[in-house]
Amino acid sequence: MNIRRVSFDHPDAVQLNDEVQAEYRLRYGDEGDATYLEPAHFEPPNGIYLIAYDATDRPVATGGWRRQDANPEGHEDGDAELKRMFVTAGARGKGLARRLLAALEEDARAAGRIRMVLETGTKQPEAIALYTSSGYEPCTKFGYYRHYENSVCYAKPL
Repeated sequence: MNIRRVSFDHPDAVQLNDEVQAEYRLRYGDEGDATYLEPAHFEPPNGIYLIAYDATDRPVATGGWRRQDANPEGHEDGDAELKRMFVTAGARGKGLARRLLAALEEDARAAGRIRMVLETGTKQPEAIALYTSSGYEPCTKFGYYRHYENSVCYAKPL
């Protein structure tokens, strides 16, 4: 697997984002994740966006983090918010998400962030299992979906 830093509007990032949104629609029956994101959110030093490519140079996994500080949506100073973690169906079960997560945590730590936070949904048990087995613990809900019943939030000190 080859992990590369790309912009959030890179064609491969757009393709994978479309796939993750389709997955959200299947699981939740709504219009996908409506959280506002823009490419600048993932530009260093405010964040990073990564794509993992397989041996045939096909994009198979993605994830990013963006800088957050105390705000009305419940973030705290020093937060790095994990966004768009996704592995394509054919590439699951190979440890790609865990490798991407470790790379994102390391980058956020190097950028001076002190806590990685994420929001996921109750209909994503695989994601919850990944995060809890990686040291994430439930935290106060934040972000766009903080008032939704099927939203859960996790945090991990960096």
